[in-house]
Amino acid sequence: MTEEVLKELRKRIRESEHMVFFGGAGMSTASGIPDFRGQAGLYTVSEEESPEYLLSDECLRREPERFFRYYREHMLYPDAKPNPGHYALAELERRGILKAVVTQNIDGLHQAAGSRHVLELHGTVARSYCIKCGRRAEKDLIAETKGVPRCELCGGTVRPDVVLYGEFLPSGVFDEARREMEEADFLLVAGSSLTVNPAASLVWRFGKRRDGQKTLVIVNCDETPYDGEADLVIRESAAEVLPALVPEE
Repeated sequence: MTEEVLKELRKRIRESEHMVFFGGAGMSTASGIPDFRGQAGLYTVSEEESPEYLLSDECLRREPERFFRYYREHMLYPDAKPNPGHYALAELERRGILKAVVTQNIDGLHQAAGSRHVLELHGTVARSYCIKCGRRAEKDLIAETKGVPRCELCGGTVRPDVVLYGEFLPSGVFDEARREMEEADFLLVAGSSLTVNPAASLVWRFGKRRDGQKTLVIVNCDETPYDGEADLVIRESAAEVLPALVPEE
């Protein structure tokens, strides 16, 4: 990315009236959280069953002990900290430029960096609740227990407030994200393969409404299905690129 291109991007970001960010697992790899298909990702871990089953509502119902063993081992990273990319987005929001962070991640690092308007399409590991009575559980209950975590009130199974394979996305969050996409004039995508639907379909909503005054920038190390629609594709780490896009005050 040349200095001339970077200068033009900063100009467009500064002049944006409704900038939105859409991110995936690649946003958090610099924080020590593996992506799904990376060198240490879920799809490279040797298991008898696929991640799609082990992190599914079916596995939770049929084999809860196995579900929670896998979940604790591969989905919880309590020592992970926000990286420069997260902080760059929080700074853009602080300045009133970035209106929403739409994320496929469940790690809560955007909020930890200071972002406030975060739409978590797949939920978050920071919350859990009882399947039987609906009572919210303590934040670290699942991480700090062994076996199947139980509700202190009724003894029911406490599950993470994340969208498992086989479940629908929360309609309220998805609808709000769709509205943000449709209103956006600058969409910055980073760290997402844009292949997991229905989340990735939100980028289609933005693209179909382009009128020549909108900008789509994709920052991802690998190709995505939307590269041909983008005004600019950057094949670099989000943690390195995003801080460089913040305009000078």
